[in-house]
Amino acid sequence: MFNLSDIRSSIDKLDVAIQELISQRARLAEQVARAKSAQEENPNFYRPEREAEILRQVIARNQGPLSNDTLTQIFREIMSGCLALQKPVKVAFLGPAGTYSQAAVSKHFGVAAQIIPLQTIDEVFREVEAGTAYYGVVPVENSTEGGVNQTLDCFIKTPLKICSEIELPIHHHLLSRESELAQVRRIYAHQQSFAQCRGWLDNQLPTIERFAVNSNAEAARRAANESGAAAIAGEMAAEIYELQVVASRIEDDVDNTTRFAVLGQQEPPPTGNDKTSLLLSSPNKPGALYHLLEPFAKNNVSMTRIESRPSRQGIWEYVFFVDIEGHIQEQPVANALQVLENHTSLIKHLGSYPRAVF
Repeated sequence: MFNLSDIRSSIDKLDVAIQELISQRARLAEQVARAKSAQEENPNFYRPEREAEILRQVIARNQGPLSNDTLTQIFREIMSGCLALQKPVKVAFLGPAGTYSQAAVSKHFGVAAQIIPLQTIDEVFREVEAGTAYYGVVPVENSTEGGVNQTLDCFIKTPLKICSEIELPIHHHLLSRESELAQVRRIYAHQQSFAQCRGWLDNQLPTIERFAVNSNAEAARRAANESGAAAIAGEMAAEIYELQVVASRIEDDVDNTTRFAVLGQQEPPPTGNDKTSLLLSSPNKPGALYHLLEPFAKNNVSMTRIESRPSRQGIWEYVFFVDIEGHIQEQPVANALQVLENHTSLIKHLGSYPRAVF
């Protein structure tokens, strides 16, 4: 028979040991900061390849009973706290407070990051380009609705690189000051969220007016200030704006996931489990797309995504956003890009970065 008092005593002793080990790790992180500052003029303390390696090791060591997600979140917060001791990380994202972009920031950088909410995706790019924020987090694509056009258009001109990626499960809720669905007369949401919940809305609220806004947090803010209004947003927005969940999990796809890019100035080295994002363009002639894709197939490079957008350089001219497996420093990828130079008018390397760990 278990003795509850003895078990609790053992837990208390383990808590003391765990806290001391975390403090030891933090002191080592401070030593790393001093060593880097002595050796480098502008050291990068955020190392996405190193963090990805640590989290993959956590998963490899895990024998339960805690899930991989739980353990990686714990270690992510430890790394976040240690990184803040070295140099506080300023991260820009699409605001206001309570957006899914903020949830992605919290998942990837932890609660110790200094967050900068902005009104538009364009502003996130500009703040990082200007150095006001060290990094930016922007949505790139959704598993239900595809690419986020505002982000893709910004990539055409930006000098920034993608240095990491975040995958965030998206669960939409209908939030309101009202307690009953019948009391809702208008709904605010980001246009992507309306698209991801189209089936539920058409079935449950087919005649209710829908108003697109810049972010779901902005939708929640409006719903909090207007009688009869509702917003499509997440749990964080419900808490911040003190709204009731009138209907939960209204997304049409239960596996609805959004992929976010971490923007920065650095280019992480290979980890052995990376992705590369490219922007390609070619003359408008027969076989153009085939010649863009052929080098990847011949070099056994797997393509995970391709999407086109108007180039804005001429009528009916397009650019292609391509994601491939591997790092630009790896030979198969380098060989494919070398061949591509003969068939494209533009090759822009948007970044090579570790694949999302969880």
